Amino acid sequence: MDEIQRENMLSELYALIAELNSQEDCRILFEDLCTNKELEQMAQRLKAAKLLKSGLTYAKVIEATEISSATLSRVSRCLQYGKGYKKFLKD
Repeated sequence: MDEIQRENMLSELYALIAELNSQEDCRILFEDLCTNKELEQMAQRLKAAKLLKSGLTYAKVIEATEISSATLSRVSRCLQYGKGYKKFLKD
C-alpha cells in the first residue's frame, strides 16, 4: 500500500470516528473495528496516562495497570511531547 492510500484510509477512519455521537456509538464501532485485546490495550494506555499525569511513579502505574515498561515509556513520551493526551486529559 502506498502512502496516499494509507492516508486516505486513515482519513476515512478519523472522519467516521468524528461522526460518533455517544459512548454507545463508540462502543459499537470499536467492538467491530478492534479485537478485545486491542480495546483492552488502548484502555490500559489511557489509564496509565491518567495515572502518570496524576504523579504516580512508573512502578505504581505498572502495578496498577499491568502495562509493560516499554509501552509505559511510550505513553510517557506521548504525555510529554504528544498532543492528544494534553488536549483530552483534563486536570
